[in-house]
Amino acid sequence: MSVAIVFQQMVIIFILIGIGMILFRRGMLSEVGSKQISGLIINVTNPALLICSALEDGPKASLAELGIALVSYAAIFAVLIAVGFLIPHLLRAPKNSHYVYQMLSIFGNVGFIGIPLASAVLGSESLIYVSIFNLLFNLLVYTFGISVLEKAAASQDGGKAPSQGRLQKLVNAGTISAAATIVFYLGNFRVPVIVSSTLTYAGRATTFLSMLVLGVSVAQMAPKEIFSHPKLYAFTLLRQILVPVGCILLMRRFVDNKLILNTMLLMVAVPAANMPLMLAKQMDMDADAISQGIILTTVLSLVTVPLACLFLVP
Repeated sequence: MSVAIVFQQMVIIFILIGIGMILFRRGMLSEVGSKQISGLIINVTNPALLICSALEDGPKASLAELGIALVSYAAIFAVLIAVGFLIPHLLRAPKNSHYVYQMLSIFGNVGFIGIPLASAVLGSESLIYVSIFNLLFNLLVYTFGISVLEKAAASQDGGKAPSQGRLQKLVNAGTISAAATIVFYLGNFRVPVIVSSTLTYAGRATTFLSMLVLGVSVAQMAPKEIFSHPKLYAFTLLRQILVPVGCILLMRRFVDNKLILNTMLLMVAVPAANMPLMLAKQMDMDADAISQGIILTTVLSLVTVPLACLFLVP
């Protein structure tokens, strides 16, 4: 896999983010509109992109290969949890900000950026493995992720736990669509062309809409707020280059499926996810540090993702 292709895809992503910034600054796209588009992506276009990938004709991964991917990606999340606890100590971050680095370390943007990036770089056949990664992400963010944020919220004035139960939160569009993709894939179901075409058209909107939302987020922060945190630069170097490279070098000893490995590398190399930010806001926490980390890692991913992809398995 040529790194030039990865870099080209990242440049395209940033052009689309730039369009979102321009639309916001010209008043053609508001914060309210951005939130509505986010809901559309989460509940419609991302699920459609995943599910239609399971309905495509062509060679299918075996049940054994899917099992290998599930175990491998679960192991990777265990590594990311360990990294999340280690990095704040390496950076000598204040104790009250440890949870920020944990959230940024464990939860990458495997939905808004990971899905369209994997589709463009590795092809639609990689999306079944992306679905497995997303399923684990959703299970973890609503259990371990909320637990970490609740502890941090308890130490902040005004912090409160979300009113909705964790078990109820596990049943969401991300989890359901990832599980449905795996079921459709294994069942090799056939659907009418009207259904498959509708899913395809909806899924194709994911990349553009996702980048518009990220562009609105970037446009709302002053450059000084984004680029004036030395520890976040060090964090980005560790988390988005060294960690993905270390993960693939480790897993190559145990897994020989190139697509499983390369999908894993992309999912680990993507910038930080928006979900911890949304959960923190729901708990009335001070979320500025998380927001700054998300935006900086997203901006720097133009460089870090292609560098990490130098280690894609050929």
